[in-house]
Order: sequence, then C-alpha cells, then structure tokens
Amino acid sequence: MGNCCSDEAGGRTAVGGTAASMGNPTNFPNDAVGHFLKSRGHAPFSEIELSYSASDLRDRDVLSKSDPMVIVYTKGRDGVLEELGRTEVVLNSLNPKWITKHTITYQFHIVQTLVFRVYDVDTQFHNVDVKMLKLEEQQFLGEGSGVLSQIVTKSDRSLILDLVHREESTGSNRARNLGKLTVHAEECISSKTTTEMIFRCSDLESRDLFSRSGPFLVISKVVESGIQIPVCKTEVIKGDLKPTWKPVFLNIQQVGSKDNPLVIECFNFNSSGKHDLIGEVRKSLADLEKLHSSGQGENLFLPTPVGHNYQNKVLKSQLFVDKFSLSTKHSFLDYLAGGCELNFMVAIDFTASNGNPRLPDSLHYIDHSGRLNAYQRAIVEVGEVLQFYDSDKRFPAWGFGARPIDGPVSHCFNLNGSSHHSEVEGIQGIMMAYTSALLNVSLAGPTLFGPVISNAALIASHSLANSGRKYFVLLIITDGVVTDLQETKDALVKASDLPLSILIVGVGGADFKEMEILDADKGERLESSTGRVASRDIVQFVPFRDVQSGEISVVQALLAELPLQFLTYMRTRDIQPIS
Repeated sequence: MGNCCSDEAGGRTAVGGTAASMGNPTNFPNDAVGHFLKSRGHAPFSEIELSYSASDLRDRDVLSKSDPMVIVYTKGRDGVLEELGRTEVVLNSLNPKWITKHTITYQFHIVQTLVFRVYDVDTQFHNVDVKMLKLEEQQFLGEGSGVLSQIVTKSDRSLILDLVHREESTGSNRARNLGKLTVHAEECISSKTTTEMIFRCSDLESRDLFSRSGPFLVISKVVESGIQIPVCKTEVIKGDLKPTWKPVFLNIQQVGSKDNPLVIECFNFNSSGKHDLIGEVRKSLADLEKLHSSGQGENLFLPTPVGHNYQNKVLKSQLFVDKFSLSTKHSFLDYLAGGCELNFMVAIDFTASNGNPRLPDSLHYIDHSGRLNAYQRAIVEVGEVLQFYDSDKRFPAWGFGARPIDGPVSHCFNLNGSSHHSEVEGIQGIMMAYTSALLNVSLAGPTLFGPVISNAALIASHSLANSGRKYFVLLIITDGVVTDLQETKDALVKASDLPLSILIVGVGGADFKEMEILDADKGERLESSTGRVASRDIVQFVPFRDVQSGEISVVQALLAELPLQFLTYMRTRDIQPIS
C-alpha cells in the first residue's frame, strides 16, 4: 500500500468490493483496498535528482577546448534507449560541471539502466536550444553506463564512469579511456516527508437498515485528467456514527504536493463488497492543515445527479482533522547509503510433483534452446534486481524435497553439493548449481518449508547478533501446496522478529489458496501453534501463472512490498542509518 495506511494492521481486513453509492459508483476490486493499491504499484518509490561532472575529456577543438554536453538515456530490457534529458553546453572546458539536473523515479523492483553520452557541441550551434541539436552534427566524446541502484547504494551516492567509444562500450577489453563522468544522485526531500493525520467524523448517516454501520475512509489524489487514484485508506470502525480512526500516514510524494487536490470519501462497509458512499470532502493537504488549526469541521457532501450534471448535496455530517503533523523520516535509500545491504537467498522445490526433469512437460525441464523454465525465470528476474544490494554477491542456495545420491530425503540441502557451505557466486552461480543438482538428486517429497525458513532465520539471527547491518531476502520457488503448514507458520512467526523477508513464487497449475494464508495482505497476521502473533508481515506470495500475461512481472509482484517491510523492521526497532 505504499507509505499510507492506518497504523492498525488489522484494520486492513476485508475492505473492498464495489462501492454502490448515490450517483458516484466508485469501483474497487473484490479483494482488499490494500491489495488494490499494491497491485497498481503504490510502493515507496523516490524521486531522484541526477547531476553530472566530468574530468579529462578529449579536446576536439583546434583553437580552444571542447564545449561538452551530456545526454542521458534510460535503457529498456529490450535494449531500446529513451532520452531522459540533456544538459546545457559548458564552454571551453575539459573538466565541466553541469548545472542542469534530471529527475527520475527510483523503482526498487526494476533494474534501471542509464546510458550517458558526452558530445562536443560545435561553435556554430551554441545559440541553438540543446533540445533542437542534431547529434550527428556534433562530435562524440565518450559514453558510459550504469544502473541507478548502483548509484543510490554508494555512501556518497556518486558513481564514477569511464567514458569509452560507443562501439567499445559493448564489451571490448581494449576500450580507450576518454575521460571520466561522475553521476551524483540526490533524493528529493518530498520522498521523505510524511504527514500524520487523525480523522474524525460526526453525525454520519446510517446506511444499514438491519445492522450497524461500519464507516471507513478512502483518500484519493486527483490527477490532471480528473481521474481519482486511491492512495490511502483507514480501518473499518463498526457500529459508530461518530468514528475516530487510527492515525493515517501519507507521504507527500504520493500526492505530489501539499496543494494538490485530494478526495476523502467515507464509505459504509458491506460484507457483500458493495460499499455505500456516506459522503465525501475535497481538500488538499494544505486545506486539511488549516482545518486542523481552526478546530472546525468540514461538511460532507454527496454528488447527486441532476440531468447530465452533478450537484452537491451538503450533509450535516462533518469531517474533523484532530491531528496534523509533518515529519521527515529516514528513507529506504538513506539506509542503503548508510551501509545497509539486502542479502539474497534462494530455496528451490525438488519434489516429484514437478515431473521428470528429462521430459519436456516437467517444470524442471532444461530447454537446450536457451528458453528458461519457470524456476530459472524466477531466479533471474528476482536475482538481477537484488544482486545490486549485496556487496559480495555470494548467495546461499538450497534445495528441498529431494534425495541426494546415497542419502535420505532432505528438506534443506546445499544446491552446490557441498556439505560445508551453501553460498554460490552470483546469479549465474545459482543457475549452474540448480542445473547440476537436477543431475545429482532424485525428486521426492513432501513439500516442507519449515527447514529452509529456519535455516534462513538462523543466518539472519547470526548477523543480528554480530550487529551486522544486513537484511535478508529468501526466495522460495515451489510447485505445490506446503505440507507442513503449521510448522511453516511457526517458523514465520518466529522469523518476523528478524531482519528477514520471504518471497514465495508458485509455479505450475496447483491450487495455491492455502499458500495465500502465509501472505498477510488481507490484514490477519500469522499465529503460531502457541498463540503468538507475528510482529509483522514478512511474506509475499505470487502464483507465477498470474503474472505470465505480461501485464506485471514476477519482480513487480514480489518486490512491491519489500522496501516497506524493510522500513517497518528498521523503524520499529529504532535502527538509524549511518550518516
């Protein structure tokens, strides 16, 4: 749900469905509003401002020094470059510092490759707007490329790139150094500024004839086209026509600015999913701050259709802002720049239900044409994102549900075949160990998660005991429903106190409904066999078949919540980034 929600986790339960209201049919999906927001990518993104300087550029001018300009491109997965922007031209300098800055949205779940090209602009074009310059008429000075996550994880948030010839940047071992380009990233302050608000309503109209009302609020921002995009909701308060909701935390970046218009809608919860609109208020954050200062309420209204237009019906119900405060909190990127790392781990299901790996219909079949199976795709897509946040790129990799040669069935064995250590080198190391394991184990069963989760938790606890500033991410890829459900719950509840998140990908056509129990997106935290409740949600589950349409990738579905889980852990334990 991004950075906005009530701080009452249980309040996220079962608020969803279709809002049936008087003249304002707002459509929600059938799942919780939280899932609705998350599925649309409302993760804690940050706006990053890029600035540039260079040193030792080539001198292409005869009577003076070069007049350099930088052009910045984003590079898609298909290799296509899209221009992000151009700097101004710095006259007569081989060590320029450009004033022009470019803003890009940092997205944790995407490998954002940037390409930088430096040109010497000919004197005859100095009075031409840089946007109008034809690059083929300018002299190429050099090119460099890097990934945005590489820049933002540096302690000084600066990445120094060697400039090379364009044709040499694609892999030549003898690329000539044409100078250096330094790219600096600065996180915009709005990414860190959070508003805390407590809302209260008075004299709400009851919409239920046979049961008590259950009001909740949905806050939406209004974009230029006039469309309302939900960014926040409160919990449901049952049986109260004068409700006061738990505090709501809204990131300034989510709404654009304090002056951007917001719509605050009050709905009455219905278990059928058809939530009745009780009334709404349209205010900006600046307006809500004034409302708080005055101590007065704002009357709710209902848009009532009159012909082809809407006329507002003002109600006696009022909305009050009992608390409004602004604070700047450390962001996800602050922790990364302060030395925190994300350590990637993977566990692969080798149970017999995957099918004989030698046959094409097996989920473990290795296609020699190079086409990746579902297990390989999940490893590559998740791993290529997380590898940039792990400095040594040594990843623990396990298998479960198989019988190693001359041994009993193991529910947590080292994928590399070693009896002493589980780590492999890089994503390619995981892929090689996976392929090798398929040749050296016999698929068996059942599907047990408890042992691999406990193993990951043990590594996380050791790091915690040694004051390591590491956060661990375990990817479990499986084709079946977990057999040890209660044991898995127990392991997850215990692990919820550790710096650990668990990503589960379900491959194949199994019924994964039970698996969704492990993912607490519906608001109910896991409970152990002893009655202990998880301190936080650390699981994200995605069935692979649900993301194969191409509308959303495995990475987007799995990693959307990870920065927020990380921040929840750090903030609740008052762990501060090292500045």
